[in-house]
Amino acid sequence: MNGGMPMKILFHQLKQREADGKTSNGLEEKNTVHEKMSRFQKKIFTCYSVLVFTGNLCTAYVYAAGDPLSVVNNLSTFIFSLIRAIGLILLGFGIVQVGLSLKSHDPSQRANGFLTLAGGIIITFAKEILDLIMG
Repeated sequence: MNGGMPMKILFHQLKQREADGKTSNGLEEKNTVHEKMSRFQKKIFTCYSVLVFTGNLCTAYVYAAGDPLSVVNNLSTFIFSLIRAIGLILLGFGIVQVGLSLKSHDPSQRANGFLTLAGGIIITFAKEILDLIMG
């Protein structure tokens, strides 16, 4: 046996746990009861299903009208406006961080604030910088 429990005892403990409603790992089993939907829930579910079904089948395809280059330019303008917004958020966060560092006399926070401020300026004017580089 080499110091182990006899199989009869282990088997008996397993049977006892199953009788108590516990699984072999000692956790209680969760009994789930499926309740029927009420009339209101069925109506809501039916309306939602119909909306999803019609949304998938009855959609009109959207074609790019006109010059495809104008579509790419509009997308580029939109993406650069998002980048500019992120840059302005970083710029504001950098200003706040520098202000807090001046108040608390913390040089490491001041350095991080100036780095965030510089990064915000570069990101805000990324399109103009790229236009200058490209010529």
